[in-house]
Amino acid sequence: MAEILRTISPVDGRVYCERGLGGSADIERAFAAAAKAAPDWRATPLQRRQELLSRAVAALVAKKDAVAEELTWQMGRPIAQSPGEMRGFEERARFMIAAAPAALADIVPAEKAGFRRWIRRDPLGLVLVVAPWNYPYLTSVNAVIPALAAGNVVVLKHSHQTPLVAERYAEAMAEAGLPAGVFQHLHLSHADTERAIRDDRVAFVCFTGSVAGGAAVQRALADRFVGAGLELGGKDPGYVRADADLDQAVDTLVDGAFFNSGQSCCGIERIYVHADVHDRFVEAAVALTEKYVLGDPTRPETNLGPMVRTAAAEFVRAQTAEAVAQGARALIDAKRFPADRAGTPYLAPQILTGVDHSMRVMTEETFGPVVGIMKVAGDDEAVRLMNDSAYGLTAAIFTRDAEAAAAIGGRIETGTVFMNRCDYLDPALAWTGVKNSGRGCTLSLCGYEQLTRPKSYHFRLPA
Repeated sequence: MAEILRTISPVDGRVYCERGLGGSADIERAFAAAAKAAPDWRATPLQRRQELLSRAVAALVAKKDAVAEELTWQMGRPIAQSPGEMRGFEERARFMIAAAPAALADIVPAEKAGFRRWIRRDPLGLVLVVAPWNYPYLTSVNAVIPALAAGNVVVLKHSHQTPLVAERYAEAMAEAGLPAGVFQHLHLSHADTERAIRDDRVAFVCFTGSVAGGAAVQRALADRFVGAGLELGGKDPGYVRADADLDQAVDTLVDGAFFNSGQSCCGIERIYVHADVHDRFVEAAVALTEKYVLGDPTRPETNLGPMVRTAAAEFVRAQTAEAVAQGARALIDAKRFPADRAGTPYLAPQILTGVDHSMRVMTEETFGPVVGIMKVAGDDEAVRLMNDSAYGLTAAIFTRDAEAAAAIGGRIETGTVFMNRCDYLDPALAWTGVKNSGRGCTLSLCGYEQLTRPKSYHFRLPA
C-alpha cells in the first residue's frame, strides 16, 4: 500500500490535502517518459519553446487568486501577501524566457583564416528540481523555466508542505500544450528522492533547502560526474551607516526580518547599526514591530501568520530564550500578540539587543521572526561581523553614499550586495551564494550556464 502524504495546515492544524507518495515504479515511468520526450524537445526551435512556456506562465497566473489561497493554507503566509508570490513568479519566468536567446546564443571567437569556430550551449538532458515550501513558486521557477527553455526535460519534486504547487505547474504545462514527458512532477519520500537523484538518467539536480539537505544531494551524486545547483541557508546581515535614511532603513529591515514570519533564506537575521544612530534605530524598529498583527492568515488585516509548523516555532522560541539567558534583552512584549501561544506555530516577532556572536541567534540560521541588533563603531567593525558567518547569501547596506556601499560590498563575503533594500531577487541579476549558502547560480543570463554544457565546433574549411 502506498505511503500517504498528508499536508498539515499551520493555519488550524487540519489536514489540508492528501496524496499518495510515488515509489520506484513511478520514478521509472516518469524518467522513461522524460527520456522519450527529450530528443524532440531538444530539437524544438527555441522560439517555439518560448511560446509554449509563455502560455504555461499565463495559464498559471490566470489562476493566481486560487493559487494564493492555496499557498496561505499550505504554508501559513497571510492572504494579503500571498498574491505577491505570483507576481514575482511571473516576473522571473517572463524574464528568463525572454533572456533565453541571448543566454543560449552561439559564442563566436574572432575570425581565423581557413577555419570556422563556435561554441554552442547544449541542454544537459533530464533536470531534477527539488523545491522547498517557504517560497514554493519563487524558488522553483528559478530552475524549472530556464531548464525547459534551454531544451532540457524536467521532473519536479516539491515539498510535502506544498504539493499543490507541483500540480499547478503540471496543469499549466498541459494547458499550454507542452509535449508529454517534457515536464512532470512526483510526490516522493526522502528515500525515494535520493533514489531518483542517484538515477543515471538525471543529468543535473537543482536543490533549494537546508545545508544538511544540500550535503545529502552531494553525497547522492558522489559516484557520478553530474552537477548540482545548491541554494541553501542564510544568516543575512543588514548594516545601517550613520548617514542612512533612518526611516527607510527601519521600514525595510523590519519588513526584511519579519515578512513570511522570517522564513526566508535571504531574510534579515542580524542587524549592525552605527553607534551614532543605534538608539534611534532600535526605538523606531520596536515601534514599527509592535504594530504587526499576528493571527489567522486568511484574514486580510493579518500581516504576520503562523510559522510552517509548531516544531519550527519551538526552535525559534528556544534560540531566543537561550540568548536572553546569555544576556540578550528582548524588547517586544509577546503579550501584545494574543495569538502567540506555546505549543502552536503562532509566534510573536522579537527584537533582541545586547547580543553578540557567542550566541546562536547571531550565528545559526533562525528562519523565524526574530532579529538581533548590535551597535558598531564603523565600517570596519561592521564588515568583520558581517563576514563572521558560515553563510554568505546577501548583505544589505543602508547609506546615502553609493561609492561607500560599493567599497564595503567588495569586502563582504556574499553572493548579493544590496544598498537601501533587502530580501529581493532581481531576475536580471545572478542569484548565488558563498560558503554554506550553496553553490551554483540561477536567474540572469548566468543562470543558463549551469543548465547547459558548452560544446565546441572547430571546422577547417576546404581550400
